Amino acid sequence: MTELLGVAVLGAGHMGADHVRRLDRVVSGARVAAVADPDTGRAKEAAAGIDGVLVHAEAEAALDAPGVDAVLIASPGPAHEAALLAAFARGLPVLCEKPMVPDSEGALRVVEAEARFGRRLTQVGFMRRYDAEYVRLKSALGSGRLGRPLMLHCVHRNVASPPGFSSAMLVNSSVSHEIDAARWLLGQELTAVTVLRPRSSAGAPPGLEDPQFVLFETEEGVLVDVEAFVNCGFGYQVRCEAVCEAGSARIGEDHGMLVTRGGAAQEEVPQDYLVRFADAYDREVQAWVDAARRGRVTGPGAWDGYAASAVAEAGVRSLAGAGRVAVELAPRPDLYAEPDR
Repeated sequence: MTELLGVAVLGAGHMGADHVRRLDRVVSGARVAAVADPDTGRAKEAAAGIDGVLVHAEAEAALDAPGVDAVLIASPGPAHEAALLAAFARGLPVLCEKPMVPDSEGALRVVEAEARFGRRLTQVGFMRRYDAEYVRLKSALGSGRLGRPLMLHCVHRNVASPPGFSSAMLVNSSVSHEIDAARWLLGQELTAVTVLRPRSSAGAPPGLEDPQFVLFETEEGVLVDVEAFVNCGFGYQVRCEAVCEAGSARIGEDHGMLVTRGGAAQEEVPQDYLVRFADAYDREVQAWVDAARRGRVTGPGAWDGYAASAVAEAGVRSLAGAGRVAVELAPRPDLYAEPDR
């Protein structure tokens, strides 16, 4: 493709508006052709100043807009399945923000629909695979110089949870990133989940069980623990340490600006995931655009989206009192026989 890739962005909230900005100002080889959001005022605001953008209230109207070659889905999770199936019906490549589909049954329907289409169309927005530190950790583990992985220790902290954030969402929204990162870093499926609940922080909204401690088991016996704390109050932190037979490797140490004044030193802590992972989002979308212009799809795919939903669903059951819950995955279609890169 020699022309710019025309992208329809579905959803103009915090994430969607940032992707509109990214496609217009940062990423090469693409243009924003349409923006859809039930709140058309919000969609118009996101598209303001960009020539030729068509604004729609309905997702399918945006998919059918002139000049649309691909779709970026940043709408709320429950709307993703319908949008993905509509994109498949038009043969459009998709970058879908996580969760691909919140429930595993819906996610499996997407996998099966793409398998019937016979070609991969979906990249799921697990942007940590494009973060420079995660890429280095993946390389270190893949080199074998640290020996076999034994444990992953993960931390996922947010300043504050948004309105309406539920206890289950700590697992199926926040920890979904650690689910995919662990599968990718280790090259293994997660086979069981146990969610433990320390006493809730006084900073958590009433009724929200925060923090949570999530323990995953893998098919080869590696243990992955995640501290999820979405109302820590002081900053956005994501860390991961791999402990192996012959060494360890840790990423996510804060390296913001250090200010020394009045006999004290203070280091800045990012307050938002769009700040901490800005470069990763840029690389993720650029990689998707480059691949789509070549008629390909790379990166985490629909099977990864389904696996993440199935693991998270098991975690929510554990949170509800089921203790250790085994993860059961459907048979993997031949389309996904090769690992997603």
